[in-house]
Amino acid sequence: MPAITEKGTTYYLEDISVGMAAEYTREVTGDLIQSFADASGDDNPLHLDEDYAKTTMFKGRIAHGMLSGSFLSTIFGTIFPGPGGIYLGQNLKFVAPVRIGDVVTARAEVDEVLADKGRVHFTCTCTVGGKNVIVGDAWIMPPRRGK
Repeated sequence: MPAITEKGTTYYLEDISVGMAAEYTREVTGDLIQSFADASGDDNPLHLDEDYAKTTMFKGRIAHGMLSGSFLSTIFGTIFPGPGGIYLGQNLKFVAPVRIGDVVTARAEVDEVLADKGRVHFTCTCTVGGKNVIVGDAWIMPPRRGK
């Protein structure tokens, strides 16, 4: 089953089954990192100052981990389940850095549907060039038909 990638459709709880997945891909740019720093208030020089970042274990600037993590929020709020879904919780583990110019693919795949509780569990990853940079999971409450 191909991953859902189009924004704007609402998938109701009744439409969701184990194995369904969605993806969102975005290139990380210096401007995007700066915008995220401005919005979040996280102005750690590791993300914004190349001279400083060169002195760290990363040997250069890296994106905020939560910037890539926010691409999962893009999936849940706009792609799958889409508008009307409620983000209940997320666990993320940052396993590799994301750098300027990297193309991040966020993926969320349904691994459990709790229809009686109105909740769906997702396995989540963000990858760059096929390598995991984030692994985790999330609970989402999709909308129900007629409610």
